[in-house]
Amino acid sequence: MSNSDRPEVATTPQIVKEEPIAAGKWLKLENTTYVDPAGNSRVWETVKRTTRQPNAQVDGVGIIAFLKRTLHRDCVVLVKQFRPPLGGYTLEFPAGLIDEGETAEAAALRELKEETGYRGEVVGVTPVTCLDPGLSNCTTQIILVNINGDEVENINPTQQLEFVEVVHLPLDEFQTKLDDLLKKEKLVVDSKVYIFAMGMAQAFFKPRELPVLKQ
Repeated sequence: MSNSDRPEVATTPQIVKEEPIAAGKWLKLENTTYVDPAGNSRVWETVKRTTRQPNAQVDGVGIIAFLKRTLHRDCVVLVKQFRPPLGGYTLEFPAGLIDEGETAEAAALRELKEETGYRGEVVGVTPVTCLDPGLSNCTTQIILVNINGDEVENINPTQQLEFVEVVHLPLDEFQTKLDDLLKKEKLVVDSKVYIFAMGMAQAFFKPRELPVLKQ
């Protein structure tokens, strides 16, 4: 679409009202009436979590955890679990909701311990990010965590959750090993995991390649 074909922005988009359609224990569905940039009134079906804390901007956290051990390659810690909405197993970063009065960093360390048994140290936090903005207002913060695999507690970690399998993939071959795993097992990979894998592939290998310019 050329610039001349685009509709002129006549007004600032805004929410007019939100009307409940259905609600469960964890989720609710609403009709969101809003004004679009052209000034037209429209209705959008929106999914929201019922668990977001009052005055909070973020629902939960995702954890990118790096397992670091002497004489071992650094690994990324993932979790494999059955997800009913997909009717199958997924491969994801450890993640979870933020409890009342809890910071994103504290929630990340708690969820990491529950799902994997590892105790880690927070080394980075993203801004609040959206997950599926065409469907939901759900938001998350991604927390980077280093795990000292030489600590006694982390040599044989004890999980607190059933039915969650911990998977380790080497950081320097992350996408390759991820693709190998997908060939062996019937899994759906979380998009965040695969985007991370593609980024790591670029970071590890592209700088070593000489650019070839077309004449």
